[in-house]
Amino acid sequence: MPEPTQPGLIHTDTVRPEWIDYNGHLSEPYYVLVFGDATTALMDRAGMGPGYRSATGCSLYTLEAHVRYLREVPPGSELEVRTGVLERDVKRARLWHELHVDGRLCATEELMTMHVGAEGATPFPDEVGAALDDLTGPAPDEAGRAIRSVVRRQPS
Repeated sequence: MPEPTQPGLIHTDTVRPEWIDYNGHLSEPYYVLVFGDATTALMDRAGMGPGYRSATGCSLYTLEAHVRYLREVPPGSELEVRTGVLERDVKRARLWHELHVDGRLCATEELMTMHVGAEGATPFPDEVGAALDDLTGPAPDEAGRAIRSVVRRQPS
């Protein structure tokens, strides 16, 4: 993943009281909300901000997401989401988000996104593709994981 100090690769927020669940920690849907805001920040950085979306009718759509909840996040926490591009092709981009609190990794989200316009999937313009390429770095070891089965399979 590229250095998170690059503009548009860090999104910050604070856990609000209404985001707290019955266990006294950040509730599941709000991790996704914060990661979604980080995706928007990445889009802005790559040239797909509000003006682009208005002029072209194009945006990134999420096709698939995998969230890992690694540590509980308490009320009032200052959140830092570090974002990067893992890879892309002409229409899709695979994104990686890491949510940190006080320097500790608390959650990750991996996304497969598609560049979509009024006619459906459409290639990234050259300048957007180049910006995404500039934000691309190596995938962390945790990327690409699937959810494990809870049923043990018997050897055949």
